[in-house]
Amino acid sequence: METANLAKELSSNEYPGRGIVLGKTPDGANAVIAYFIMGRSENSRNRIFETNDRGGIRTKAFDESKMTDPSLIIYNPVLKLDGKTIITNGDQTDTIYDFMKEGHCYRHALLTREFEPDAPNYTPRISAVVKPNGDYNMSILKSNMGRPQCLRFFFEYPAEANLGHFIHTYKCDGNPIPSFEGEPTPVSIETNNIDEWTSLIWDNLNCDNKVSLFTRFMNLSTHEEEDRIINKNK
Repeated sequence: METANLAKELSSNEYPGRGIVLGKTPDGANAVIAYFIMGRSENSRNRIFETNDRGGIRTKAFDESKMTDPSLIIYNPVLKLDGKTIITNGDQTDTIYDFMKEGHCYRHALLTREFEPDAPNYTPRISAVVKPNGDYNMSILKSNMGRPQCLRFFFEYPAEANLGHFIHTYKCDGNPIPSFEGEPTPVSIETNNIDEWTSLIWDNLNCDNKVSLFTRFMNLSTHEEEDRIINKNK
């Protein structure tokens, strides 16, 4: 599989849905994390990211009076536990956190979950865990070619300078929306600067559908973290 250009991957897809990008900077100093959300409905677009008290972020309604159904759109996308960062597109973040807190691994947690109950889309649940040394695991729980049968896929990657992987919920826009296919896409990580990294992703997401973006650089020597949040709603 060839290494793709992340900007092109984003700009060429009108609706990848929600996405996770993990990797390592070219200088090898930092693990990089990005999580973004998009939306087509008013309910999905009526959101922002804000920090939570467990080392990450949560989603929140921008205008509480317009929130109609919080069940699949209000959750903790990012949590931190024992030096590990958990990133997902739903409330399975808390499932993974709880299982890991009891000494289990993220696989055990995700064996108890499946795709979202939003037929006919059956939106996949994408999840990831970044270890303190920068190595990372990724997963997708998805329907069986649009049928309500859950397929579970797990991927494990060593951190490698200038390389990352990108997974998202939808292959493209549609009705119903087709699920992501195949392995996470290898992408080049071409900057050592978090602001350049953040801008690269935000600027290449579809301007009508993008909602919020979270990025993090984690120094692999000091384990200090630097975060950025961009919300379209202000």
